[in-house]
Amino acid sequence: MNTRSRQRILIVDDEPDIRELLDITLGRMKLDTRSAKNLAEAQGLLADEAFDLCLTDMRLPDGTGLELVQHIQQRYPQLPVAMITAYGSLETAIDALKAGAFDFLTKPVDLTRLRGLVSSALRLPPVATPTITIERCLLGDSPPMRNVRKQIEKLARSQAPVYISGESGCGKELVARLIHDQGPRASQAFVPVNCGAIPTELVESEFFGHRKGSFSGAIEDKPGLFQAAHGGTLFLDEVADLPLAMQVKLLRAIQEKAVRAVGGQQEEVVDVRILCATHKELDAEVAAGRFRQDLYYRLNVIELRVPPLRERREDIELLANHMLQRLATTTGSPAVKLHPKALEALLSYRFPGNVRELENMLERAYTLCEHQQIEADDLRLAEGSNADPGNPELMRVDNLEDYLENVERKLILQALEETRWNRTAAAQRLKLSFRSMRYRLKKLGLD
Repeated sequence: MNTRSRQRILIVDDEPDIRELLDITLGRMKLDTRSAKNLAEAQGLLADEAFDLCLTDMRLPDGTGLELVQHIQQRYPQLPVAMITAYGSLETAIDALKAGAFDFLTKPVDLTRLRGLVSSALRLPPVATPTITIERCLLGDSPPMRNVRKQIEKLARSQAPVYISGESGCGKELVARLIHDQGPRASQAFVPVNCGAIPTELVESEFFGHRKGSFSGAIEDKPGLFQAAHGGTLFLDEVADLPLAMQVKLLRAIQEKAVRAVGGQQEEVVDVRILCATHKELDAEVAAGRFRQDLYYRLNVIELRVPPLRERREDIELLANHMLQRLATTTGSPAVKLHPKALEALLSYRFPGNVRELENMLERAYTLCEHQQIEADDLRLAEGSNADPGNPELMRVDNLEDYLENVERKLILQALEETRWNRTAAAQRLKLSFRSMRYRLKKLGLD
């Protein structure tokens, strides 16, 4: 922010009544305002004065608010801009968010919502704020990871819903937390929820809360996840696993920015930013009829893809050394190093379980190794780019138990890859119960 005593807002709208309403409301918030009735006036004011926020109508006499958003993004990227659209113009609002708008409002303008949006936008940190937190938490100097960090910085300055795509174990929740932590909601709650882990009959209650006596076992009022995330961020992990009936209710909650508890009579307004993720291909789920297309478009305003570990092999040594150092610090034991042959084995491994698999693998090897050095055999890799996983001679096992464990791991990984890491489908393919599948994944360090 600049050094002026009062923050300044640029209002762009061709309707005098709207400009006056916004001017009065913002003035009561002890903010200075400037007004423009068209695109040309707005661009002139931007060139002459410094602003902390811009509020613009979509329809202007000499252009569109979208053009103004793009102009601001190119010349004043530190300036948040919010779009004011006609009621029901969701596609327009989404276009604005994709162009870089901070958020949007619909007409008639809800003054409570306006004040919340303005307060949130004015809490944004300056663009020049160092991103040490991101670099420390999201390790890797490969081009894919530099690109992810750059996108996190940009998305943190928006309220747009973000769909974080990527394979299991690649760090999608960490990316979501960083988007939250770098943005204006950082002081509020970050609420993660695994949509696939909630029993179907309890999903609505978990999301929206319930009133005492609304069903058997509801012995008291209980707030839901939306209420817990009010003012902050709700991260929907494995969102593709939501039942279709719940998808309808989730869509309404997102659109209306309000929820109704199970057994409740009135809706409760909630201010929540939605981030979601899944290891599945969400567009394929839509095509298969398992995920609603309208919800897909509402959640997937902006997609951020987290690359699998095999696409950034140059980061493996850095990640491994960091993990080993953390293990040594946690256990209070001497530092352990990777033998060059062990590092070579890691670099040639495909890592279907990504960073999580690397971490589990190193924890096991850390325990098994001798002389403060991890040998290639300590890693117990099931496959390698230069080895034939079907040849027992190349599996480097020392006993029958190790051999059987490697065979089991190979078969499970194959089933998981063939089902795009859908654990339920993989268990069915292997003729295992889901409970048995979960046990084996944990035992093999693939959970």
